[in-house]
This record gives sequence, structure tokens and C-alpha cells, in this order.
Amino acid sequence: MASHRKSRPTGSRVAGIRTPALATAALTSVALLSQTANATPSDDDRPSLEEVEKKVDDLYRQAGSATEKYNAAKEKTAKQRKKVDTLLDDVAQRTQKLNDAREELGSFASAQYRTGTAVPETATFLLADSPQEYFDQNQLMGRLTGRQKTAVDDYVTQQSETMKKRREATEGLETLTGSQQDLKTAKSTVQKKLATARELLSKLTAEEKARLAAIERKKQEEAARKAAELAEQQAAERERREEAARQGSGGGSSSGSSESGGSGSSGSSTPDSSYGTKAAKALAFARAQIGKPYVWGATGPGSYDCSGLTQAAWKAAGVTLPRVTYDQVNAGTTVPVSQALPGDLVFFYDDLSHVGLYIGNGMMIHAPKPGAYVREESIYYDGESSIHSVVRPA
Repeated sequence: MASHRKSRPTGSRVAGIRTPALATAALTSVALLSQTANATPSDDDRPSLEEVEKKVDDLYRQAGSATEKYNAAKEKTAKQRKKVDTLLDDVAQRTQKLNDAREELGSFASAQYRTGTAVPETATFLLADSPQEYFDQNQLMGRLTGRQKTAVDDYVTQQSETMKKRREATEGLETLTGSQQDLKTAKSTVQKKLATARELLSKLTAEEKARLAAIERKKQEEAARKAAELAEQQAAERERREEAARQGSGGGSSSGSSESGGSGSSGSSTPDSSYGTKAAKALAFARAQIGKPYVWGATGPGSYDCSGLTQAAWKAAGVTLPRVTYDQVNAGTTVPVSQALPGDLVFFYDDLSHVGLYIGNGMMIHAPKPGAYVREESIYYDGESSIHSVVRPA
């Protein structure tokens, strides 16, 4: 969810998707830091600037993954709670029906006892919890009228269904308890990771913080440069396709290029005519959230985490996305980065712990990390290798 990364081997592209190495550092570049005097531990055993940034980077990454687990556990808990509530309501209704059936049997027994048409043992049995046993006593069957038999059958059925629903409710409550524990564990994990990261950053001197900020600015400048390159590439490709269309000779080759993972944007990756309209609505919603704080686990309207923002944006366009990143990545068609269109989802890192909404020209809107706000930023904000895939959700 944050600007965070580990050093890793350069990934390769398969079918237009980058298989990334671990992302570059959240606050700075290890390579740049290693050139500074702070890259080695100080005499008083304080961690070096490099060690701090690497540790913070790891913590943000771990917190990002834990946040998605928290989101999944929260969603599962909510669904399970709703299921249990429905089961308990059903049990209550069936218990009432069971009591009504029991009262009807009781009224028959009382009447038979008063008129002498039934012996006391029969009246006592009809009020018992297990009237099924009655059918084992064949000598009493002749005493029951057709209406009484119907009442007994109804009571037996109600008792069986009530017991079944009670068992389901008990099992549901046990599952709910497990889901609540998973939710508690995930929440605790996120809180601990973020608290440790804040503690490490709080120990930096003003000079160290300034140096980290300066290196971060350089990294963002590089990210902006990469975004501009992508924008130029996409513009050139659009011009090529338009020229080919004018000459009436580019349709087939453009489609073939797209299907084989080339730089074209037609063929199998071409969205239907309604996609642009839906994407425009999703982007309009996302832009309206710029400036709102990142809060892990939040889905709006006052704050968001990364997947909460993308889910809410596409919901505004009438498209339902799953809650968490590792489900959202399967909620559409994967396309190469070079074919990304406004509205597409851009996923980051091997563990899919971050997602943003592509707006064009190599830029996206996303909720970055704790302490940050929803903002526009280059999709290369954490290095090209951090990009996992691009998915078109509608």
C-alpha cells in the first residue's frame, strides 16, 4: 500500500506482464544511500540511514500485506455474522412454531383426558419432547383422529427442523469466532508493523530526515520521467494506428500485435464501447477523493486504503469489485502496461499488496500509505520492477 520495496533480481516479462523483483525502497534508494557516510553504523551503535530505510521499507510492505489480510478477514467476518443472525432468527421462528405445535397436541390430550377417551399416560406422552416415540406404540394409534395425526406429524417435523437449524447456528457461531480471531490477529499485525516503523523514523535526526526527503524527491523525478516516456510511447502508438486506419491497411496487423502482447491496444485487449464511459465515472470519483487520508482498512467516504479506493471508484461506475487486491487482480482482463487505458487497475509487488487507478500518461490515482493522502502519482513511483500487472475490470 505504501512506497516500499526490497532489492531483488530484475524480473522478466511474460505475455506483456512484468514478473517483478521486490520493489525499490519506500523512502530512498539503497544504492544512493550506500554512497553516503551514513551507510555504515555509527560509533554509538545507532543503525545507519541505510539500515533504517531498509527496515522501514520491510515494515511498510509487511503492513501492506497484513492490511489486505485484515480486509479479507473483516469481509469474511461480516458475511459470517450476517449468516449467523439469519440462522438465529430462523431458530427463533421455528421454536415458536414448535411451541405452537406442542400446545395443539396438549389441547388434544387435555380434551381426551377430560372426556375419558384417552388414558393419563397418553396425555403425558403428547406433551413430551419426543412424540415420535408415540408411533412405536401401535396400541394407541387407534385413539388418534386424523387431525391429531396431522398435529403430531407437524410437531415431529418442526422439532427435526428446529434441531437442524440449531446445529447450523452453533457451527456458524464457531466459524464466526474463528473469523473474529483472524481479524484480531491481522489488525494487531498491522498496528505493530506501523508502530515499529514510526519508532524507527522518529529516531532520525533532522539532517537525516532532510537527506531522505531529498533522495525521495530524486526518485519521484525519475518516476515522472518514466511516466513521460510511457505517455510518448502510447501517443506514438495511437498515431500509428490512426494513420494505418486512414490508409485502410492497419486493421489486421494491429489486432495481431495486440493479441501477441505487442504495443497495440486493439484486438483481444480492446474494451467494449461502454468501458470509456464507466472508466470516466470511476476516475471522476477517484479525483474527488484526492487529499483524503490513507487509513488502512478504510473504504470511505472520509478515508481509504488502496483497494478500498479502487473498489469505491468502480462502484460509482456501477461495477462491483472484490474488496482485496488479490481478488481484484482476477476481476478483469490483464493487459500489458503499454496498453493501459484510463480506469485500468495497476497492481504492485509480488504479493499484490498495492493497487492504483490508471488515469493515462503513465499516471495513476492511489492511496499510498499511512501518513499520506490520496494523490496522483507516476505508476513508476516505486520503480518499474514494482509493477506487477494491469487489469481492465469492466
